[in-house]
Parts: sequence; C-alpha cells; structure tokens
Amino acid sequence: MAKLAVIRLRSGIKAKQGVKDTLKLMGLTRVNHGVIVEKTDSNMGMIRKVKDYITWGEVKPEVLEALLAKRGRLSGDKRVTEDAVRATSNFQTLAELAAAVESGAADLGDAGVKKVFRFHPPRGGFRSTKRPVKDMGDLGYRGERINELIIRMM
Repeated sequence: MAKLAVIRLRSGIKAKQGVKDTLKLMGLTRVNHGVIVEKTDSNMGMIRKVKDYITWGEVKPEVLEALLAKRGRLSGDKRVTEDAVRATSNFQTLAELAAAVESGAADLGDAGVKKVFRFHPPRGGFRSTKRPVKDMGDLGYRGERINELIIRMM
C-alpha cells in the first residue's frame, strides 16, 4: 500500500468546523506539520475534505529515511537514532524501518516514532498558499513532487 505525505499549509482561522475537526483527526494541528498516512479510502476522503488547507503526494523511501533521521521524534522529544530504533523495534537501521513503513509491513508507532513531523517553512518559500498546484500554487495533490517540498522543509 502506498504511503502519502500530507503537510498542512494554511491556518484554520476561518475554516468550517468540519474541516477543523478533520485536520485535528489527521494530527495536523498546526501549519507546517506533516504526517505519513496510508492511501486508503477513508484517508483519501479526509484528504479531499481538507484539500484547500494541505498538500500531499507519494513519499519515496529514501526521503522517508531522511525525514525520520532529521525530523522524527520519540516520546520525550528525543531524536530518532539507529540505537533507538534497535532498542524499540526489531529493525536494525533507519533504512530498514523506512522500507518497512513504505511497504506497509510496519507502522511508525511500532518503533515508538511520533506520527507528526514538525517542519520549517520551505527554503525559497511557497509560491502561493491560496492556489492549487496546477494553478501555480502549493495546495492540493502534487504527486512525486512532494519529496522536493519535504527536502526543502527539513
């Protein structure tokens, strides 16, 4: 099952209550927060509901590995390291964990990793957080190009 990276780009100040609740259920409580979710019908329904506040796409395993190393956190706000992965799961390296998460064999919670990644704003900035990707903006589905955005935001 493919994994999707979902990043919140807009505030919920004037958002409808249903949109706010959906963002909260996904774990996207603040701007520049991101999560990794499976591409299921229920997740896609939630993504469609909040499409005007987020961007999403398919994440590559090597980008997921770099994301875990740079932005992944354990409880107590500790960094995810190779030693921590070995101690909390049956994986030996971050690369193994990232590959297992990508293939669907494991979940981030299995290794004790928090589901929310806190990003910086992207280097070079956004084009527009009010327009969709296809209309020279940043909102909505961006496919493989989400990996470029994640690298710019790490």
